[in-house]
Parts: sequence; C-alpha cells; structure tokens
Amino acid sequence: MKKNSSLRFSKNKLSGVQLVLVWFMGLATTQTAVAEESDAATLASWVALSAPTGHEHLAIEPLSRQLEGWSTDRNGNLLKTTGTGDPHRVVACGLDWNAHAVTQVTDDGYLRLHGIGRGTGHPLWDQALEAQQVRVLTRNGPLVGVVGIANGHFAPQHRNETEVVTADDLWLDIGATSAEEVEEMGVQLLDPVVRHIPAWSFADEIAGPGAGARAGCAAVVAAAESPAGPGRTTWILSTQRVFGWVGLSGALVKLAPVHELIVLSPGEAEQRSEILGVENEVIQTRVAEFTGLESVRLLAPKVADAGALMERIELVNAEALLRDLLTAVNSSSENLPGWIAAPIPPSPRNDEARRLLGGRQGARLNDVAALLDRLAEIPGVPGHEGPVRAVVLEELPDWARERAQIDDMGNVWVAVGPEGESTVFMAHMDEVGWAVEAIDPDGTVHLEGRGGVVASAWEGQPARLQLDAGTKADSAATVAELNGVFLTRDAPDAKRPDEVSAWFGMDAAGLDAAGVRIGMGVTGYKEGHRIGQTRYTARSLDDRAGTTALLVAIKKLDPDSLDHRVIFAWSVQEEGGLHGAAALAESLGASTRRIYSVDTFVSSDTPLESPHFAYAPLGAGPVLRSIESSSMATPYELDRNRSIAKKAGITSQFGLTQGGTDGTRFTVWGAPNAGLSWPGRYSHSPAEVLDLRDLAGLSDLILAMALAAP
Repeated sequence: MKKNSSLRFSKNKLSGVQLVLVWFMGLATTQTAVAEESDAATLASWVALSAPTGHEHLAIEPLSRQLEGWSTDRNGNLLKTTGTGDPHRVVACGLDWNAHAVTQVTDDGYLRLHGIGRGTGHPLWDQALEAQQVRVLTRNGPLVGVVGIANGHFAPQHRNETEVVTADDLWLDIGATSAEEVEEMGVQLLDPVVRHIPAWSFADEIAGPGAGARAGCAAVVAAAESPAGPGRTTWILSTQRVFGWVGLSGALVKLAPVHELIVLSPGEAEQRSEILGVENEVIQTRVAEFTGLESVRLLAPKVADAGALMERIELVNAEALLRDLLTAVNSSSENLPGWIAAPIPPSPRNDEARRLLGGRQGARLNDVAALLDRLAEIPGVPGHEGPVRAVVLEELPDWARERAQIDDMGNVWVAVGPEGESTVFMAHMDEVGWAVEAIDPDGTVHLEGRGGVVASAWEGQPARLQLDAGTKADSAATVAELNGVFLTRDAPDAKRPDEVSAWFGMDAAGLDAAGVRIGMGVTGYKEGHRIGQTRYTARSLDDRAGTTALLVAIKKLDPDSLDHRVIFAWSVQEEGGLHGAAALAESLGASTRRIYSVDTFVSSDTPLESPHFAYAPLGAGPVLRSIESSSMATPYELDRNRSIAKKAGITSQFGLTQGGTDGTRFTVWGAPNAGLSWPGRYSHSPAEVLDLRDLAGLSDLILAMALAAP
C-alpha cells in the first residue's frame, strides 16, 4: 500500500517544530520526519540535488560519500562496477540539468543571466524564474536571491509587455547595491543559478526540474543494488548530458570494450523503451564504433509537462522505469529494490548577514527579521487569515492581548488611552493569492485570483492549498496544507495565462475526502530569507511587513503614557476590496480623527521600472505614502507627518505610488488617510523585497506618530 505524503502541516520556523518531511534545497530548518517516509518523498530528494551542467560535482561529491562502492572518474562521472567478465554492459543516466549562469554584474549590484546550453525546450523555462527565489551556487556555498519582475501595482505601465520572458529579460537581485558588494558576497561571473525550491512531492507524484531524468538516476542507483545478468555491469551517473552526453562518451572510451549500453534519458510524454542503431541521439557513431558497442537501449519515463520547471512524474511511472531497467539487465523485476534517498544539499549562506552586521543595529534588525520570518511564511489569502491572526495575538504584549478585540470578520484591534477621538494605525493580515473556484472530475482545480496577483509569476510553480474554513474560530498558527503544482501551458502565445489552475495528485473524489472545498485558499511555497546584509525577501511582505512594524511599535509603547486615544488594528480581506477595513470603519470611523495605513510603498527602485514616479530607494528610510490611486495625504497632513518624523530624528521619504490602502474606507467618515510605509520591490509577486532598516525605522515612525499630540 502506497503511503500518501501530500498532507502537510505548516509551522513557522521560530516554533522549533518542523512537521513537513522535505529535503529543502538549502533551507536551514529542523529536519524532523513525519511518522512515515513515502517513496515519492524519497524520489523527490533526487530532484532537489543541485547539479547544473559543468558543476555536477556539487551532487557527485556528497553522493560518493554516501553511496558505497561508487567512485569518480576523470570526467567527473560517478561509477560503480558489479560482476566480472564479459559481456560488459553500461547503464547510465545524465545527472546534470539545465541551469542559468551569471553573465554580467551591473554597477548597481544586479546580476544578468543567460542559459547554460540550449535550455530544456519548454517555452516557459526562462519565464519560470521571474519573480522567484533562486540560488547562486558560489564557490563558498549557495546564496539565495530573487529574480525581479515589474511591480504588480504598476500594471498599466506594463500592459503592452506581452511577450514570453526569455533569459535576456532576467535581473537577479541578491541584496547588493554595487558590483564591489557582489564581489564581497563571493559571487563570480559564470556561477550557476538554479531555482530555489524544496524537494516537492504530493500524493504519489514528484515534481521539479528534470524530475523524469532524476528518477532515472534514482533507478540506476537502486538497480545497482540488485544482481544483474551474466558478465560485468558498470553503472554511471554521468556529467554534461546537456552538451550531448559528453561525460558518458568520455567514460565509454575509458571503459572500452563495451558491448551493451542502456541509457535512462529525460522524461517524455509517453514511456519509451527502444533499441537504437549505431547512429543514435546519445553516443556519436565514432565513439560507438571505438568502444565496440553492439546495442544501445534507451529508456525514458512518462512525465507530465516535460521540460517545465515543475515537470511531474507519478510514482507508478518511476517504478515502471525501474522495472524496465531491471529487465534490460536481466535482473528479476518481481520485487523492486527500495529507492535510496539522495543527500541533503547544503544550507544557503544568507544567514551570514546576521553575524556580519553587529552592534545594536544588527541585533535590532535580527529581531525584526525573526518576527518577519514567523509572519511571512504563514499562508493567509483573503478570508483565511486565521493562522496569521493567531501569531498577531500571541506576539502582542500582555496588556494589549488583554484588550484585544476580534469582530465577526476576524479583524483584530487594540484600543489604548482615554476615551475620545482616535488615531488609528492599520495593517492587513492577508496576502494576494488564489481561491478554489471549481474542481473538475479528474481533479483539476480551477482558481480565482484574490487581489492583484501577477498570474505569470505563479504559473508552473509549487502550490499549497490551505485546508481551513476561513472562519474567525480558526485561530491556530498551524494549518494543514496540500502540496501540488500550478499547471503550466505547453504552447503559450503570451506572457500571462488567461486562467490559472492547479493539480494536487487526486481526482475530485480524493480531494473531497481530503477536505478540499470551494473557496479554500491556495498560495505557493514560501520562505523568508535575508539577502545581502540588510535586505529581506519573501512572499506576502505586503502586508506581513506592515503587521510586523505595528507589532514592534506596540511592544515599545507604554500604555500609561498616552493622554489621547490610539487604536492599533490588523484587518482581513484587504486584497481585492478592503472588506475588513470597511467593517472596521463602520464601527470606528465616526470617532476616528485620522487613519494611518501601514502598507507597502510600491517603489520604482528596480531596473524594470521608470523612476519618474514612486522612486523611493530601499535603505533610505520609511516612506510617507502621500498620494496613491484612491487617496492622498493633504499638504497639511503631509507637513504634519514630516514634522513629527523630523522631531523624532527619523529620516523619511515621501512620494506618489499606485494602489490603494485600508485607510480609504475611513475617509468618508471624515478621517484623513495617510500611509506609513516602507519602500518595496516586486509587489504582489512571490518574491517581494524590502530593507530591514526601513522596516525598523517604520516601527519607530509609528510609535512617534502614536505619541504625537492629535
């Protein structure tokens, strides 16, 4: 009976508990297994290996330490020989997979990329990196960065950008501000770049770059533990497949004579087992003749979305590949050998920033980042903010938790100070994402956007479905989730898909039995990371960063020091309609003197935007969001806010940006709305970026505004 590993539990990493069994691609968290490890999870560990073409040693070296009897040759291949005498057969897979390389470092610290080789052939291979976290595989270890995308709030400025993204459109942000800083971070030209995702499995499927090819390598290692037929068998995990199986050719020349070659090739739309002629797609004719090859057999597993970032292979098809291989080497295929897990890749070096930035400022930024970690990694699309709300309540100081109120929608607020007109500070707890709109009988889940999601940034990526009803009663910080993938187009004719759907490895009946219901939230896999010394990236910084700043401020507030009324509020359902704020305005608006929306200042401080508006550089201080698409701080209010910041010694910026905030729901009640913000890059994408110095300054600004005379 197969073990189903698709049901997982999300727990923030500060809790000290990790309930999800995955091999993280560089994630430095506790690796505690769930009760049973599935074969799918074991196979997925092979997909998580970093082995870009020409850099296979990153996987070969740890594999050679783990696998008994295997050794490397002069071409970097990993080999094992079993049996003796003739005939001599070779069984090989290609361990490497397509990747990108750093080809330019700009003066302002961005990296430009290009593909190594000709790519996978999938039309969205390059686009799948845009707005995603990636790893630069430096000589000192992996370094997480993000590939930029045009700000989601600036859609009107990018409406004519309809072409599918190519490698020439990619800009990699590693948190540096100059070419010199890039060098100090250990990044060099031609360092390989790969997508940063964990080993990904769900139900009985595995997904990720080259999933079919890596299943082939797992099959080679598993089959090498079983006795083959008469003669000698050399098993090879080969290098440089992308350049025409160069590593394998070199090995064959040194191993000659070779009578039979069995090659496990990348996945295809249908399973393949074929005897090839001397002239074939794997080995050049001259090499075949030199080695004395008499037969070449090619085995390829059946996969879905071949060549895509989240190529998928079902466990049954991986087992069929292993069975075909055992038959080809004249071994018994009745009882399949067990799959062997690949080694865990190294953790990224990003946390070095915590050590490099010392002193009081460093300690403070570390504390802010720790709280942001906790909030940013929790799912919470509109209507499903329960886990976020639980952390907000838990993080409040004791006096504030005792006063906290929650309304029927799930908004949270804390009032402090004597009765009277109130100054309200409001951040929102939700994030852009998706909701289950319909489910086909075969299990395809059709999704509806919640908020201004940038659809192209989610297509063909890992997906997680939040199994909660979205009610106020759902106040646990831990929520069950289903792993899956956002489906990808095979023949796109434009950058943005017309619709977005997902797959979780089950038909409609299976999804129903797992508790999936219409309206449930879907988001992607999320990690928070320091990039550079002071930058931070995660999905949902809009508005988990605002939520963090508000919590940091209220923790510093002495409730007995106020001689006027202040309300700290955390709203729900801001994305896509400001619904939570509307409910709060109905109850609080008439007694509100002014409202401060604590939300992103979407900044044009990226190489993908024009700086003619919304230019607020990261690291230059918090922003007084003065004009937005649906509201503004009048000159009087702006002058007042700038004066308060100056008096408190807080360096701030101000400007105009696009988008709207919760505070607009209060303006009809006569309360001026002003935004207190941090400058953010790549808004509404899976890899937003901010500077922790701006966020710490924002919390100081909130506190100064709260203490100021109304």
